[in-house]
Amino acid sequence: MYSQAKPIDEKLLTNPESIFQRGSTTYYHSTKLFPSKIRKDVTTLYCFVRVVDDFVDAVPQDLESFTNFKNDYYLALSGKNVNNSIINNYIELSYRKNFEPEWTEAFLKSMEMDTTKSKYENIDELNEYLYGSSEVIGLMMNKVMDIDERAHHSAKYLGKAMQFINFIRDIDEDLDLNRTYFPKDTLLEFGLEGLTRGEARRKPKQFRAFVRSQIKIYFDWQKKAETGFIYLPKRMRVAVKTASDMYMWTATKIYKNPFLVYDMQIKPTWNKVLLAGMKNYFSIYFSFYNKNISIQEPSVNYKIKERNQTL
Repeated sequence: MYSQAKPIDEKLLTNPESIFQRGSTTYYHSTKLFPSKIRKDVTTLYCFVRVVDDFVDAVPQDLESFTNFKNDYYLALSGKNVNNSIINNYIELSYRKNFEPEWTEAFLKSMEMDTTKSKYENIDELNEYLYGSSEVIGLMMNKVMDIDERAHHSAKYLGKAMQFINFIRDIDEDLDLNRTYFPKDTLLEFGLEGLTRGEARRKPKQFRAFVRSQIKIYFDWQKKAETGFIYLPKRMRVAVKTASDMYMWTATKIYKNPFLVYDMQIKPTWNKVLLAGMKNYFSIYFSFYNKNISIQEPSVNYKIKERNQTL
């Protein structure tokens, strides 16, 4: 489950730029900071992921299109002619950049989980979904950018961290899909039966504590992700850090007021993304890059109480 967008019109399935632009403000504008050849490959990767995700996130889910797309992918992979440029371009990219076949398998498996699974009992179940839906995307991005394999571990954390913020930001939207990604046992630790608007209103202290605890997990993963930025060439680092900064901005907004997830769409505007890109460009090119990265958590005068205090 990625940043949710409107279902893709069939007429747009052959227009990668339109798919990208409609799918994500943050990614679309931050990738403009990549060299043109890299951006073209990132667009190819994004479109493959976006199209599949839109099939399983449609209301109602478009299971037929998802199944056909997946079958066409395997046909094309076996050498058969398939009339789908999104698939063909992705397979060409995967061969040229040496993606591990298991990565695409894991991605498709996680997307299929969205068609059969609406709740997660524990973190182990969620981690399986996160690996295929986000960690492998980080690994693919490293390959697209030709980054040292020593950065693979941090790339997985960056993908997972961004996905986790999507989960938090889209709590209300996911309920419309009858879907909750946060494990049942974690919710129960905070005295929550679920994440409906009514449950959150009835138990505001518990809800705030829960959301902030999950954002703290994001902060931890983001720290681990940013240790790999030292492996990125400056031009790549500007683009990746800009997207990363926008997710940090989203996380900070929600941390300060968790109930925003029910009240508004929390997404940066295109000019905010480009402004962040300009700041990162000057920071990275004209100042020393601090290898000892420090994530600044929001300066909020809220103290998350211990469980026995909040229940």
